[in-house]
Amino acid sequence: MRTARRPLQRCALVALLLLPGHVLASDFRIEESTIGDLHQAIRNGETTCLDIVRTYVERARAYNGICTALVTPDGAPIAPATGVERAGTPLRFPRQTVAVNSVLPDFERYHGKPIEYGRMEATASDPSVQQQYGMVTGIRDYAQVNALSTLNLRGERSVSCKAECDADPLEGELPAHCPSACEAFRRQPDAFERAAALDARYGRDPDLMALPMYCVVMSFKDVYDTTDMRSTGGGDVDYATDFAPRDSTVVAELRDKGAIIFAKANLSEYNGGSGDPGGDAEANTRSYGAGARSSWAGTACNPYDSARETGGSSSGSAVSVGANLVTCSICEETGGSCRQPAWRSGVVGLVTTKGLIGYGGAIGADPYLDRAGIHCRTVDDTARVLDALKDPDHGYFDSRDIYTALPPPLIAEQPYASFVYPSGDKPLAGMRIGIVREYMVKHAANDVAVSDRINSEIKRVLRDQLGAELVESYDPMFADDPSIQNMQFNFQDAIAEILPSHMPEFLLQTDKDGKLKFGVEGIDISQRDYMVALAEGKAKLPPALNLRSINSKGRSSSFSFHMQQYLMRRDDARIKNWAALNAHAKSYTDARRAAMENWANTLDIRGEGIGNSIKMREVMRLAVLKVMYENDLDVLVNPTITLPPALIGFASQPTVNDRPGGRFPTSANLGIPEITVPAGFNDVIYEPYYVLNEDRDDYVRKANEDRPSRMQHSMPFGISFWAGPGEEPVLFEVASAYESATHHRKPPPALGPVTPRH
Repeated sequence: MRTARRPLQRCALVALLLLPGHVLASDFRIEESTIGDLHQAIRNGETTCLDIVRTYVERARAYNGICTALVTPDGAPIAPATGVERAGTPLRFPRQTVAVNSVLPDFERYHGKPIEYGRMEATASDPSVQQQYGMVTGIRDYAQVNALSTLNLRGERSVSCKAECDADPLEGELPAHCPSACEAFRRQPDAFERAAALDARYGRDPDLMALPMYCVVMSFKDVYDTTDMRSTGGGDVDYATDFAPRDSTVVAELRDKGAIIFAKANLSEYNGGSGDPGGDAEANTRSYGAGARSSWAGTACNPYDSARETGGSSSGSAVSVGANLVTCSICEETGGSCRQPAWRSGVVGLVTTKGLIGYGGAIGADPYLDRAGIHCRTVDDTARVLDALKDPDHGYFDSRDIYTALPPPLIAEQPYASFVYPSGDKPLAGMRIGIVREYMVKHAANDVAVSDRINSEIKRVLRDQLGAELVESYDPMFADDPSIQNMQFNFQDAIAEILPSHMPEFLLQTDKDGKLKFGVEGIDISQRDYMVALAEGKAKLPPALNLRSINSKGRSSSFSFHMQQYLMRRDDARIKNWAALNAHAKSYTDARRAAMENWANTLDIRGEGIGNSIKMREVMRLAVLKVMYENDLDVLVNPTITLPPALIGFASQPTVNDRPGGRFPTSANLGIPEITVPAGFNDVIYEPYYVLNEDRDDYVRKANEDRPSRMQHSMPFGISFWAGPGEEPVLFEVASAYESATHHRKPPPALGPVTPRH
């Protein structure tokens, strides 16, 4: 049984809390502060929990606004428009717009479907407020990030119970026009009241053993249910009650450990929503452009350059940490959407062994792959949050998440924070680190700068400075480094040995023209004898088969199943199934509307995707672990990705020369732990661009191979460390040693300290 939440004294001075308070005479600043810094400052009397929350609210008020402009036919300004209230102030939408011909070249020659121009419209959830729909672009030097969709502040934390329907019960009875559910809702303290109650109970002496997350201000990707904030997965959906009946597991654990459940983070709604499964529903218009976006909150922007995208569906989680809007955040990853936003926002991103962190009470895109992750500014904070997610009675097991029934040896006996910052002049001496060259290939000009920088970091820091021994894998598209020992047993060797007997059908995939994807000239690879010879090292592995190409999987209908399951469990009075969800929702583009309709109509949930994923996880876990054992490796390393962030609304880098869709999904597909750490800054980019196709009815993305430019603002990039199941301790050792030696994390220059209002 979960231990009962400790009762905390309520604070009736709501009006006082909503006003700016005094600033204590201290050098303590919330920006870049760690969990340890917060706790020390509280104990020293330099700050209070209430002042910490107040400062974060001030930062949200200053920097959490809309950061995108509409794309219109002529670039003419629009009428003033306002959105939901955030941090006590209604959102103000930019009036300037961008002409479509500045995004889509040769637009006067385009004769395809109508373009879905940007426009302001009322939302489905609250017709009194507006949101951007259609095409948008980022705005340069705007000092806004749109990372937090909902703050846990009275009157604005729910649409179902907003304004006076969320007034403190001490102020009077619930107004007659308010839904009856608001009576229980308004009895839950908001972030200010929670902070004041903690101060009143503990003062300068919090019980950090019982409350290790004391006054740690957290955001949560909006797929995690909260009882005291709007929870819609980012969708603009008019639920009968938009807050959930029960906290998700991660929220409940951190709430019990003293955290301030401060905000819901913006995202690509429903974790990206798994694309469009296809069906009768089709979009009547076309829209273009890169960027993580939700129908309720809009597009999140990069904290280092508001014109550039954030990567991945956990955009707001990473940005809120990178922009110093919260201390840490809980993200979610299906294929890379914790790690990818992390490096773009200059923060640490951790995804654990699948099942270590419970996913109960959350919306998923693909339950076999979905897993919770952590964003913080330091490795130490990340480890502390992971430790705090352990329940005192049940450990990391979550009865709402079947994947948390892990074998005990996969869970560290000691706190994960105890593995942070190993000691010694050469703290990684004796460790062997494998460089994954498959993920350092320079597929296009845009890969060169980051690949070279990470290569230098690996040798200069991990080997020369920290004392690790390096071993590199082989890839024909990456030149061998004579200064680094080669793996004696490569990923190709492991794939050749394991794949034929476990998943021979993978070798026989065909392309749209019926040709083998992995053919070998002059050899019938479908025959048993070839398969046996391949496994025994006596036949050639198809040259197109490698660590990148083997990560592909077939179509999965898991999102259709999981959303229906989530709605059944939530049991909202109005939204009980897919049909009701779509009937009471609005989408940011017509293409997104069509995708959601097709998902609602996906009643036959059979598909090769889930079966392939299960089989491939077994194959590739064997392969990765065989490589690590054969080469006596402790950990693997590579760039988190080699591509610079694209401009919001413009073309993103197309897939060329066997790049796996702009991300490296191995750890996601295998359910093994990976941590990304800031590794420096880069300003070189070859901006991809749109080109009108020959039929002049569509635009295609093109890689820029010969026109380098300097980004207006240097952008962070990351280095990733990964290993086998249950190897989180070694990842914390290596990642923290690297972080301590480099200190690459730098706060966004445009989002500095905020002067409190008086």
